[in-house]
Amino acid sequence: MLGPMPDVRLLFATRIIRLFAYGALSVVLVFYLIEVGLSERQTGLLLTLTLLGDTAISLAITTTADRLGRRRMLIAGAALMTAAGLVMASTTQFWLLVLAATVGVISPSGQEVGPFLPIEQAALSGLVGARRRTHVFAWYTLAGAFATATGALAAGFLTGDRFAGARAPVERYRTIVLLYAALGVLLAVVFWRLSADAEAAPEPADPSNEATAPHASGLLRSRPVVRQLSALFALDAFGGGFVTQSFAAYWFHLRYGIEPATLGPIFFWANLLAGLSALVASRLAARFGLVRTMVWTHLPSNVLLILVPLMPTLPWAIATLLLRFSISQMDVPTRQSYVMAVVPARERAAAAGVTGVARTIGAAISPVFVGLCFARPALISVPFFVAGSLKIAYDLVLYRQFVAVRPLDDGEP
Repeated sequence: MLGPMPDVRLLFATRIIRLFAYGALSVVLVFYLIEVGLSERQTGLLLTLTLLGDTAISLAITTTADRLGRRRMLIAGAALMTAAGLVMASTTQFWLLVLAATVGVISPSGQEVGPFLPIEQAALSGLVGARRRTHVFAWYTLAGAFATATGALAAGFLTGDRFAGARAPVERYRTIVLLYAALGVLLAVVFWRLSADAEAAPEPADPSNEATAPHASGLLRSRPVVRQLSALFALDAFGGGFVTQSFAAYWFHLRYGIEPATLGPIFFWANLLAGLSALVASRLAARFGLVRTMVWTHLPSNVLLILVPLMPTLPWAIATLLLRFSISQMDVPTRQSYVMAVVPARERAAAAGVTGVARTIGAAISPVFVGLCFARPALISVPFFVAGSLKIAYDLVLYRQFVAVRPLDDGEP
């Protein structure tokens, strides 16, 4: 049987495989949908339905994972990822694309969607312990960011003239969609190798009805704090949904005429810088605490987001984007660790799932509005302003409500 450390390595491997696929797809997804005949408005609607579908799948899987088996639910998620990629690559019918995007697992942002992250967070928390959790989550974030960056770079290379030759653009982009499906199969294989150590610990006998009463969300003691965090995370994600990587890539295309082959390297460096920033976050959290690190690093990142479309030239816009990414992920491992710290161990997968679903719901609403903005040349930069403003509001409210709330365990450095 595999021990805890092999399981940790396997969970890092699944993170890398998945985020490589997400990063590659995010660079070409909007281009691909436009090439197969969708309008900007239809694309925005499709991406909204994609995220809503991911929300439903994630909620169903994560709230039952601790009872039905984490490995089993992770494999199911990988199967849905593969199915979505295969259908999207094989049809141009709008209703079939909607079905694939809604029922399957597709990431338009290059970031985590679906049931994977919450279950993996819960498993890692049990494998590494409270004191190492933020540090491990920082490396976990870095691994994902590096994978996303490499995926974006690969998408740029595979769709460029040097590799793709004279093939039509739609065929170039379809190659990435098929790669996405294939990586879903590989993901399922690695999940299958997880041991019982990654599963939830057996629930101790407790005569208290409050402690043992079942609930559809999988939450008991942690419901109030998870409810508050979920509302705030939804606000943050709603803002972030205006500037997902797919939309940011397409904005650079509309504003400066850049093609995916050039965008790939840009987002490679952006995601690499974002991942490196996560390592700095664990050190800051050790000195200042999780909530302070989350807010103090997130605020300047959001100011830079507003400044991107205000830059006078392409080099300045890219530089501002890269500077923004260099501090944009410092709140991620600290946020993930904080959620794990303020809920009982038995409710971690459900808590991560519910807060993750809240983020997905928030992000799912935004693409409809972005599609409308992209359909009007005068409004293509509005999403950056909306995103930055909403995310700044999130930071301020989060700090006010949670800076004094202490974890249940000793997980806060």
